[in-house]
Amino acid sequence: MGAWKSTLPVGDIGLTTSRDILEAMATGSGPREQLVALGYAGWAPGQLEDEIQRNGWLTVQADIDLIFDVPPEARYDAAMQVLGVNAANLSEEAGHA
Repeated sequence: MGAWKSTLPVGDIGLTTSRDILEAMATGSGPREQLVALGYAGWAPGQLEDEIQRNGWLTVQADIDLIFDVPPEARYDAAMQVLGVNAANLSEEAGHA
């Protein structure tokens, strides 16, 4: 990972809001692998942690191959497979067993 501005290392990847990376990508000198996502999500302090504790999220260990090598339309199913979960069996109701 290069010394990019506004970049947070997360394992072997970096999450960034940095314009310098976009400019480098435009000239072909940016990161070898890249995933661009646009949007906004915001949480109140402690909200995400609370949602995770209440089983509002399914989390999976980051997998570079899954992120960069699996086609976007197959990533959800691939992540669910890592968890050993069949998405057809999920309920909209969360709880604790």
